[in-house]
Amino acid sequence: MSSLSEFDDADQEDSTTPKLEKEKTQDSAIKVTNLSLTYRTTFTKNQTLRSALRDIRHKERNVHTVEALKDVSFEIPHGTVLGVIGQNGAGKSSLLRTLTGIMPPTAGRIEVHGRISTLLALGVAFNTELSGTENILLAGLASGMTREEVAAKRKEIIDFAEIGDFIDLPTKTYSSGMSQRLAFSVAVHMNPDILLIDEALSAGDAKFKAKAQEKMHELMKSARTLVLVSHGLNSILNLCNDAIWLDKGQIRMHADPKSVVDAYSEFVKVGKSTPAMLEDL
Repeated sequence: MSSLSEFDDADQEDSTTPKLEKEKTQDSAIKVTNLSLTYRTTFTKNQTLRSALRDIRHKERNVHTVEALKDVSFEIPHGTVLGVIGQNGAGKSSLLRTLTGIMPPTAGRIEVHGRISTLLALGVAFNTELSGTENILLAGLASGMTREEVAAKRKEIIDFAEIGDFIDLPTKTYSSGMSQRLAFSVAVHMNPDILLIDEALSAGDAKFKAKAQEKMHELMKSARTLVLVSHGLNSILNLCNDAIWLDKGQIRMHADPKSVVDAYSEFVKVGKSTPAMLEDL
């Protein structure tokens, strides 16, 4: 689901103004130029119960500035499956959120050429008070589909998710596995030109992972563009034909998946990891 917006009157804006553009007839699916994202967050410095109560009373909080992304540039040609790896806090999820427009960039330029479907966190976009069927409709409408188009996809989405009669119950009654399957099914069946996925393939049981990877390969054969953020390095090796390693908000390496995974594995001191270890780096 795309929440991208466009900036009007681009010719009148300063060159340093962040821009998020959407075109259709370009060689690249996504082009990112000098992208930076900085935000401020508050936290309580002291952790003891007495100091916590005092801070609440006096509203003593510290403001921390987070530089999530720093001057990031890259280009993704149509049909590319790009894997994004890095340690926790490297800026991976922040990158996806800026690509979808959820988090506006502080500086830089993003050009998106095509229709996006987003899976930032499995089930996170569901209204838990609504049923699975109702959430499917909302997701489809939000992605730009008509009610008729969503209705035509409904059975295919439900069959893929394999949650049975639960489809008509509120999603707050779902197990995490059911939410994962339904969220993934919704995202991949919306006919996106570009699919952005954050950690989807690192969750769920073995059967779900196999089914999800099979669906990903199907999308790849139809020349769809995919961006996959994952700690599962085997997924990056098996699915991707391009890879980026993010470190502290900057691109540490952009190359073929094997070269990037090998360099990253060496960096985190695991060397030639076993397949099991590669599932959670």
